[in-house]
Amino acid sequence: MSLIAVVTIFILAVFVGLEVIAKVPQTLHTPLMSATNAIHGVILVGGVIVLGTAHDTLSLVLGFVATLFGVLNVVGGFVVTDRMLEMFKRKPKKGNDNAQS
Repeated sequence: MSLIAVVTIFILAVFVGLEVIAKVPQTLHTPLMSATNAIHGVILVGGVIVLGTAHDTLSLVLGFVATLFGVLNVVGGFVVTDRMLEMFKRKPKKGNDNAQS
């Protein structure tokens, strides 16, 4: 693929991603984080594949950046999902339950 084709695909992907995210209500952003971890995993795998087949400096840099962003997104998604799940856990009752005399 030529560089112009790759850049065109990247720009179109950015526009589609922004359009999709802009239409999602705020109440759904956190639950969707766990679903988007799969998408970020695909980005991560793609970055590793690009790194494995890189023959020039540009491919190496783009593969490294894609892998780095993929890792950051996956880790951030899991952190947000974990925080969301913590909100639904029951908190222990304060006070002494054994003081019934």
